[in-house]
Amino acid sequence: MKLTKLGHACWRLEKDGSTLVIDPGTLSVGSPLDGAAAVLITHEHFDHFDAEQLRKAGPGLEVWTCQAVADQLGDIPAKVQVVRDGDTFSTAGFSVKAIGEWHALIRPDIPIGQNVGFLVDEEVFYPGDALTPPAVEIPTLLAPTNAPWLKLSELIEYLRLVRPARAYSTHDGLVNEIGQKLYGNWLEMEGETQKAEFRHISVGDSVELP
Repeated sequence: MKLTKLGHACWRLEKDGSTLVIDPGTLSVGSPLDGAAAVLITHEHFDHFDAEQLRKAGPGLEVWTCQAVADQLGDIPAKVQVVRDGDTFSTAGFSVKAIGEWHALIRPDIPIGQNVGFLVDEEVFYPGDALTPPAVEIPTLLAPTNAPWLKLSELIEYLRLVRPARAYSTHDGLVNEIGQKLYGNWLEMEGETQKAEFRHISVGDSVELP
């Protein structure tokens, strides 16, 4: 499987000629939906979800997401399907399990919204905007590294809880190059502690999973 980072929180997964995209929000780069057969959307925040982009997609596209996002997509030609924690499904040649229900707390006076993470092919786990314990072995974690709801210590604790073989930075488009380098250093330090591959991934870069 090939993973490509398409900006901030968006990823493209390619396998056997099929393409799956996760969280093509307004901070994504290029045309993330080009050639995609399916899209997974964790939640409704703008950096993960762009309704206008999905409205322009053709009817052959499958969209899998939570109810809060689906409620905003009643007029698109693509097929929209709601999933909840524990649901399993197949799309675009990938097997997927939905894990989690809620977004992390941002501030006390903002209600907690829906957020569903996705485990793809029992290999890649993308938690969205949450540090959801997956309760299963995770070979590859797309790890949120910077957000208003996240501290570095919480990220490290999450990495130690999940203990993936590989962890790559996501949700890091809000920091400049200096900040991304710092986060990359911290990820690599923790990777050395766990004897695993943890590192920053730049926008446009790809990783081939073993």
